[in-house]
Amino acid sequence: MTAKGTFDIADWNAQPPFDDRDGISLGQVTLRKTFHGDLTATSVVTMLMATTEVADSRSYVALERVEGALDGRSGSFVVQHSAVSDLGEQSLRVTVVPDSGTGELRGLRGQMDILIAPDGSHSYTLDYDLLAP
Repeated sequence: MTAKGTFDIADWNAQPPFDDRDGISLGQVTLRKTFHGDLTATSVVTMLMATTEVADSRSYVALERVEGALDGRSGSFVVQHSAVSDLGEQSLRVTVVPDSGTGELRGLRGQMDILIAPDGSHSYTLDYDLLAP
């Protein structure tokens, strides 16, 4: 199954770097999202970031708890992000953490693609399965 829609980001809260030396900075960010479309939900994201002196070379990992409804089924689930930008060439993997689904989303498995449009708007495509609990 596939769910599609948009999301908004709010409350971007960057902590001071916990390690900042030799041009490499390690930091933590917390933010909130609101999903629209086939996924109507809110989430809290906790992200660890590494930035370098090269503007287009950086990475982040994150855990995100999503709560709401997916195609009309209510519950929550967790996704794990892993992203790298290597001189601007980007890779991003967002995976539903197995067995993190609750309520009617128990048994959820899947992968999410995130697209950032040139105007800065965000959209998602979630390819998923619901395994029998």
